[in-house]
Amino acid sequence: MCDYSLQHVSSRPAKVGDRLTTHDFGTGTHGFCAAEDSRLAVCVLPGTELSFADDVKRNPMGFLPWRRKMGFRTAIFRQINADRPAMHHDALEFPDGRIVLLTHLSAGQHATVLQLPARAKTPGEAEPQRVAYLG
Repeated sequence: MCDYSLQHVSSRPAKVGDRLTTHDFGTGTHGFCAAEDSRLAVCVLPGTELSFADDVKRNPMGFLPWRRKMGFRTAIFRQINADRPAMHHDALEFPDGRIVLLTHLSAGQHATVLQLPARAKTPGEAEPQRVAYLG
């Protein structure tokens, strides 16, 4: 999936082994672009496992702007706020359970798609891949 603000950007679905880069598309959100073409958004399915080249960094925010590193190099892609159409939906869940919107990540980070999720056969099977976001 690609976030709502990337709907007018050329895109393609992610594949296992893809090398991605976090990128500011100039649309009000950050997303993943193809390593070979920064104009091409790569849409990631919920449940996709990602491995980053370095500890993931987020943009400075709030009262602790120096706390940028997440302390992890792996994450699972999630969709949040599904019931709110005009909000960002693309997020990463880290091993400690923290969920960070993809648009809050620093641009220029490199990730590899490790594994795609199994395809849901029914809407009930897809539900566990959606996560409620409380922050």
